[in-house]
Amino acid sequence: MERAGALAGEVKALALGEIPEYRLTSFYDRNALIQIRRFALHLQKRGIDIIQTHDFYTNVFGMAAAWLARVPVRLAARRETTGWRTRAQKIVERNAYRFAHAIVANSEAVRHQLVREGVSAKKIVTIYNGLDLARVTTGQDFKREEALAELGLPADAGCRFVTIVANLRHEVKDHAMFLRAARRVGESIPDARFIIAGEGELTASMRALAAKLGIERNVFFAGRTEKVAEMLEVSDVCVLSSKAEGFSNSILEYMAAARPVVVTDVGGAREAVMDGQSGYLVPAGDDSAMAERIAKLLSDTERAQAMGERGRQIVEQKFSCEAQLWQIETLYERMLAANSPPLPQAFESAGREIV
Repeated sequence: MERAGALAGEVKALALGEIPEYRLTSFYDRNALIQIRRFALHLQKRGIDIIQTHDFYTNVFGMAAAWLARVPVRLAARRETTGWRTRAQKIVERNAYRFAHAIVANSEAVRHQLVREGVSAKKIVTIYNGLDLARVTTGQDFKREEALAELGLPADAGCRFVTIVANLRHEVKDHAMFLRAARRVGESIPDARFIIAGEGELTASMRALAAKLGIERNVFFAGRTEKVAEMLEVSDVCVLSSKAEGFSNSILEYMAAARPVVVTDVGGAREAVMDGQSGYLVPAGDDSAMAERIAKLLSDTERAQAMGERGRQIVEQKFSCEAQLWQIETLYERMLAANSPPLPQAFESAGREIV
């Protein structure tokens, strides 16, 4: 059976042995029921004590199978606030949450959204995403000119790069706002250049918009790249223009790379970014405010560097992989000890204090 996907190489490198696969074409056909039953039998056969799912599709599939298999601890997850799911999908996911003993939210913003949707606050635990700082750290042999060449970026003296890392599959990422802000920045800072890293169906329309705005020569579509550390190293300011988010990994990557950020004040952004200290928060859709903040950072390199360093300190203190792992292991231990009742109030409070 052919195995494919963006992370296939990384999974293979872990040498985990044969990984069962349960292919779906829909949640609403006979095949889905067959695959759920297959997975449930696998969980029973292996004597699985804990199952944790991580997004909409795995929540629905995994919680149903785990309930059938009577897995002692069942943990679902939520990573987004609004703007991602249809009404029907929300209904299906809420039903999947009923099979879970706890739901892991990756920000307080997501936690509050779940409560607004009718999920009991006692059932929700906030555990922030963790980031491997090595992923965005370049080695001592880093050479800017070589990195620019490998990334297909101009090496003109004086060029300053403003970067957004966000897939081009969902309009909620609002690349159009970023491009409008880019035009404004370019009017006051002619040597500014703009990088869009990500792939998806919206690439063509965003290229067309850049041309319509007259900035196509200054906008570089990097696509999907494995050289994230190098790209962030050559960037002067990093941006996120989303209309909605849960808790953006891109923001953490920017900060871990010691880049100052300008991001829309959506989802859990303000739980990571200290406005005016590690970057700036701007209203969603306000390309004028975004442009003003970007230009301010490009014009004051000392301020930009100080903000970038503060951002890296925040990630090291609050959003490391070690912090995330400790909280997850603590959750597992408490849930197993409680033999899978609803999440104890004591842990709920402790979880908030930890993060």
